[in-house]
Amino acid sequence: MLFPFLIMFREGVEAALVVGIIASYLKQTGRTHLMKSVWLGIVLATLVCLAVAIFLQISSQDFPQQEQELFAGVISFVAVGVLTWMVFWMRRAARSIKGELQSQIEAAIQSGDKWGIALVGMAFFAVLREGLETVVFLLATFQQNLGIQAPVGALFGYAAAVAVGVGIYQGGIRINLRRFFKWTGAFIILVAAGLLASGIRAFHEAGVWNALQTVVFDASRVLPNNGFIGSLLAGFFGYNDAPTVSEAIVYFGYLIPTMLLFLGGNAGQKTTARHS
Repeated sequence: MLFPFLIMFREGVEAALVVGIIASYLKQTGRTHLMKSVWLGIVLATLVCLAVAIFLQISSQDFPQQEQELFAGVISFVAVGVLTWMVFWMRRAARSIKGELQSQIEAAIQSGDKWGIALVGMAFFAVLREGLETVVFLLATFQQNLGIQAPVGALFGYAAAVAVGVGIYQGGIRINLRRFFKWTGAFIILVAAGLLASGIRAFHEAGVWNALQTVVFDASRVLPNNGFIGSLLAGFFGYNDAPTVSEAIVYFGYLIPTMLLFLGGNAGQKTTARHS
């Protein structure tokens, strides 16, 4: 439940941050009549994301077992790619996003856009980007058969993100964006490494990848996948009680350099900020 919650919460906060900045700026400048354009963009993006999620979920269920495993592996790899891009992009954009959005809003309004079409587009693409990323992440999670916990966790994450968005708009919530995206980003990189290992395992079960299948260790008697703790670790981090050499290689081959680059980049930004 925690991983779907975190994914939905983080992605929701990113979308809520953009929408909250737009709404707050319109409120501060006495242009609340343009909020209908923002809501229209949000609704349209939400409908598109729901349609994509339903289509992918229904399509994957029609596949034979081997094709389902292949689909799960592909989705896992796509999710890891998008996750990685997301955490690095937000680390760079967190500091300047408010000023850039306000400049874009002012430019759109001064261009004579009486119907607020530009605001519809800004809200639409902000929500659509985060929504489609969330669809990919959650679909990869649902492929792991976590039962009702996954959708329930996602629902709670969505509700928490909406609450944060309302708080941002009302001015009652102020988030240290750099710290928030640093720690959630580090956790997501850890989760992404597990997704990558799960993807390799799915490719093997689909008959696509059969190399390096020697088992590194067998912890099934100590910490089995179907036990309470094992199932939690499997849901959060892609734990496997009998990982193969190929799973271990992709797990640590991704985790170590990516985490060092992510955390090292944060340290580099601090140093630059001190000297600027």
